[in-house]
This record gives sequence, structure tokens and C-alpha cells, in this order.
Amino acid sequence: MTRKPALLVLEDGRTFRGYAWGAAAEVCGEVVFNTSMSGYQEVLTDPSYAGQIVCMTYPLIGNYGVNRDDEESARPWVEGFVVREASRIASNWRAEGSLDAYLKRWGIPAIEHVDTRALVRHIRDKGAMRACLSTIDTDAQRLLERARQSPPMENRELASVVSTKERYEIPAHSEERFHVVCYDFGVKRNSLRTLARLGCRLTVVPASTPASEVLQLAPDGIFLSNGPGDPASMTAVIEEIRRLIQTGVPTFGICFGHQLLGRAFGGRTYKLLFGHRGGNQPVKDLQTGSIEITSHNHGFAVDAESLPPEVEVTHINLNDGCVEGMRHRALPVISVQYHPEAAPGPHDAEHHFRRFIELMERARAEVR
Repeated sequence: MTRKPALLVLEDGRTFRGYAWGAAAEVCGEVVFNTSMSGYQEVLTDPSYAGQIVCMTYPLIGNYGVNRDDEESARPWVEGFVVREASRIASNWRAEGSLDAYLKRWGIPAIEHVDTRALVRHIRDKGAMRACLSTIDTDAQRLLERARQSPPMENRELASVVSTKERYEIPAHSEERFHVVCYDFGVKRNSLRTLARLGCRLTVVPASTPASEVLQLAPDGIFLSNGPGDPASMTAVIEEIRRLIQTGVPTFGICFGHQLLGRAFGGRTYKLLFGHRGGNQPVKDLQTGSIEITSHNHGFAVDAESLPPEVEVTHINLNDGCVEGMRHRALPVISVQYHPEAAPGPHDAEHHFRRFIELMERARAEVR
């Protein structure tokens, strides 16, 4: 079988040649890498990857196929996909199709037989950068020009692209204990499932929903989801979050929601050199001294030095020391930078959802 060539060109001129699979297409985006050994379908359908070309560091991808149960949203959001070797065999009892057919269905181009170790080393050294991936054209100069003309991730607003357009509800899986309003900046289905299993009825609202509308829903708690883009671009949303947390409604933010809280507290955010993406990030709880191995997907972080005294840093990343968790000393507000829903990733951090439940229990007890 004749394999069709494909090309990935980074904005600094570095090129990576390989073979095409997935859709016949040409895309631009920020090229990043993910270190997870499994969970490629969760990665593809995580809205936090909007605007990005994802390279998987694990060498064989696609071997267990795809299925509807592992989708974290209604569609894949990555711009393109880069792997060392794409498995043509889907060998798993849960498989409903091949990864190649799945990418073709959604129009996502992919490239294989790339030296992914060299690509990752380059990104770790030079930083995540814009790139152009084409499975229909191998003119390196033209792709380089396209990459350099594409929008950078800095100050790029993408939450409105991936957010729900209309409000919807999810019932509690068992007896309803709390009503939680979820701001959808790119929420993953497993976050919603986890909260529903814990007895929460969920009202999921668009990213642009004003604080006044949320308060009219009389929530017991507010959940700020993960999502893509630069949190600094969300000035109007940050002001709405600031209004909400001042009311004393228990609030829990993860990933992008954590970054938005940092800015709502009056802090700053900054872009990491290459970000944290994968299921093996070590995080230390500064209160207990325990270590969690966690699932991450973020390219921005909260600047600890910019936070006011009333905000405490509760968790740090053991690789680079960046802020991984916060809590307000006076208000019922907590956050973590990582993904406690663990899709994909280890389950060490699931207890943070229970911390949120405890905040709502405490608030209800104080009212009584």
C-alpha cells in the first residue's frame, strides 16, 4: 500500500515529515504534547484542546479503537494529531470503530511516523508554538507562512467557541442533595457525571451568563469548568465571577476555572513555556504534605506572588513549583489547576469534588 506523505511545520522553521492518516486536510494551531499512555479519545474530545495540534508521547496510538462512552464532549476539538505509530487494528471489546475512521469522520488530519521524541524535546526547549499540519500539501515554505500567520494562543478567547449555546440540566443520579450551576468554559462530561453521582442536580450555563442570572437560579454551589484559551482574554467573565464569589455561594474551579478565579481574586496569570498535559503530574498538598499524581491540560498558570493575602496557595506542582490549588481564607472558594475528573488520568484527585460537597454542606448548616 502506498502511503501518502504529510508534513508538520513549526513557526520557527523546524519541519517534521511523516505519513498521512485521518482526514485529508490542512490546519494550523499551537503544537503541544501529552504524556498519557492511554486515553487518546478523551484527549481528542477535551474542549480544552481547541486551537491546538496535539502530539502524543506514547509511541502506539489507536490500538483499542474508539467508542461513544469515552467521549468527553459531543465532538473532537483538537486541530490536528501527531503520533509515532498509528495502529490500524482496534483490538478491544468496547471498540465501536477505528481511530483512523473517527478522525476522518470529524475532518481532523493526523501524521504518523514522526520522531515524536525529537518534537517533544524541541517544544520543551523552545516552548509551545504555532504550527501548520498538512496531509494534502508538503510545501514546507508555504506551510511555514501559514503557521506564522495563524493566531497565537496569548490573549486568544476560545471558551465561547466550545461553550454550550443554551442552558441545560442534568439530574442527580440518586437523591438530590444540592443544586449546582456549572459555567461551561469547555466542561468535560466526566466532571458532570461525578457531581451528579454525588447528589448534585446540575444547571449548565453558557460561558457568557451574567452573575445575576446565575443567582436567580438559587444555586447551592457554582462550578467553574476547564476550557481553552488565555484566561486574560475573559475580562467580562472574570468580573461576573468576582460578583458571584462575593455573595458567599460555595464555588469550585478547575483548570481554566481555577485560572479565572486567580484573576477574579486580583491576581495575574502567565503562559507556561510548554504547559502541563498528561496523566502523571505530581502535585503536593501543602496542608497535608500528601502527593497526588494528577491529570493536567493547561498552558497558563496563576502567579502566586500576585495573589492577595486572603488567598492561600494550597497545592504546588513538584516539577516546576507553579500554583496547582488555592482557597480563599474567608469565602467558601476552592480551586485546583488539574482535572479531578480523571478523564484520562489517575483518580488521586477525585476527592476535590467531595471538598466542594463539604463546602455546600457547611454553607447550608450555617443558614440553619
